[in-house]
Parts: sequence; C-alpha cells; structure tokens
Amino acid sequence: MTWVNDSMLERAGRFLWTSGRVLEQRRFAFHFGDAGGSADPADPADPADLADPAGPLAALDAYTTPDGGYAFGLEPDVRGPAPQPIAVPAALRVLEETGALHGERARRICDWLTARTTPDGGVPAVLPTLRPYPRPPFLPVPDHPDADLLATGQIVAPLLRSGTVHPWIERATAFCRHAVEHLEQTHPYEAGAAVTFLAAAPDRDWARRQARRLGDLVRDQRIVLLDPDHPDRARLAAGYAPGEHHLPHDYAPTPDSPARPWFTDRELHRGLAHLAAQQQEDGGWPIRWARWSPTTEVEARPGVTLAALLTLRAHDRAAA
Repeated sequence: MTWVNDSMLERAGRFLWTSGRVLEQRRFAFHFGDAGGSADPADPADPADLADPAGPLAALDAYTTPDGGYAFGLEPDVRGPAPQPIAVPAALRVLEETGALHGERARRICDWLTARTTPDGGVPAVLPTLRPYPRPPFLPVPDHPDADLLATGQIVAPLLRSGTVHPWIERATAFCRHAVEHLEQTHPYEAGAAVTFLAAAPDRDWARRQARRLGDLVRDQRIVLLDPDHPDRARLAAGYAPGEHHLPHDYAPTPDSPARPWFTDRELHRGLAHLAAQQQEDGGWPIRWARWSPTTEVEARPGVTLAALLTLRAHDRAAA
C-alpha cells in the first residue's frame, strides 16, 4: 500500500504554503518540491532550485543566538530569546537532512552544549533562563535542572551519525548509555529519545540488546497504542493531554529503526493507517499535546505535518 499519494501531498502543500513558517515552507520545498502550488505550467519552479539546502539553512539561521544556541520559537513551545537545549534537536534535524551537520555549524552547537552540560555529561531540557518567557504548564523550569535522556538522546544521535568529533559527544554518549541501561519506569517521549540514541549508538551489539529490553518495557507498561480503535488499552502517561498517545510509528518513524522489531506488521500498518487518516480538512495534521496557546499550535502544526509526511514516505520507500 502507498501511503503518500498525490492528493495527500497536494493538500499538505496547500496547508504549508498557507500556514507554514518560512522554515517549514523551505523544508517542504526541499523534500517535496512545489506540491500544492499553482505555478504557471509554462514557467514551473525549477526542482533543483527548490531542493537547494541553502533555503532551509538560511531560514534556520534566523533562530540562532550569538552564543551558538537556538531560540525565538524554533521549538514552538519554547518562546523568547534565551536559547534552550530542547530547541537543539529541531536545528539538528534541519542540518542533518540538508547534509550540513558538520564543520563550524556542528562545532558551535557542541561548544554551546558544553557550557550547559551537567557534571554527569548530559544536558537538561530547559535552563533557568527560560523562566521570564511564556512557556507551557507542562514545562517546569527548576533552579538547578538535572540532565535528562529526553534532551540529550535526541541531540547526540544526529551528531554521532554525522561523524562529528568533539569532546562533548563522548561525554553525552556515556551519559545516554548509562541512562538507557538504568531505564525502568518511563514515558513515551523519553522512550522515543532512547530509541533515537540507540539508532546511532556506536556499540551496535549493546544497542540491539538495549533496544530489545526497551521494547519490552514499552509494551509491558502499555505506553504504545497498538490499536487506535481501542485507546483504552494503552496507558496515558501522567501529565499527558487526553489522546496524547504514541503509536508504533512514533517509536519507529523509519523501517530501519531499532524499534521496528517491537511491532508486528499488522500493528505497524494500523498505526500508519491512523496517521494517514489524521490529515485534516485544511491539509495539515493536528498536534496531540496540550494546546496551551493558539499561536504555538499554529506554529507547531506545519512541523507535525512534515513529520507525518516524512514518516509515511519512509515506510512507502521500504515497501517499494
């Protein structure tokens, strides 16, 4: 079965051209061209121009701070000019998909992270500098935040894949390895960050063993919705919004994910079918977490829409 068809892509394009930030519009053009546009057939957009990574990278640079971090709503739930570690994964996503995660860009990010790393080698999701600015109620700002796997795992994984060499990466890898080995009671976003790290961990035998153990935890703790028609069979994690379930594709967004063996073909198919069916009338996908601000919801939906399309396309390509 093909998940991403011309109709889905055209509708999603219309949504992105209407509602996307410059960053998401540039990323959509990079991945999918001008789908959903109404260009003059006699003068169509040049696909090579749209696929130029300079566009997404220029848009990303607008979110950088002088010290090498990222702020200004790059991560829509994190507002204000004070850079935060939880915004870094969004930046790395753009850098990795455009082939730009290397050299000075990677070094500046690692240097920025080094200055915000706790003694155990990881980084917290947010820093006390976020406190003066608007933020969601589910994002507390402690005075002395601890490092966590949720942020560190998402950050170090693409840096490992890129082959970047920096002292921060070695320390962060050790932190994530220890955190994964001691993970017991968990929640979907943390488990997802663990999978992200395991996909890039240098010790592949260790990563496979830990992925099997983590998969057992996820299923035993019922923090994955295996049948979208029966949400009562999954446990909603504490503090999550109603309906904020994770499905198999959230853990395995690509077929080569370490989480893919956790699920049967039928379970994965049901999740992907549910994802495809979530496309809204306006062409975009909805957010699933708490809607604490109309503005942040509007800014988050384009990124969620791109993630849905990329997930569906990745599983299409594996089936081809």
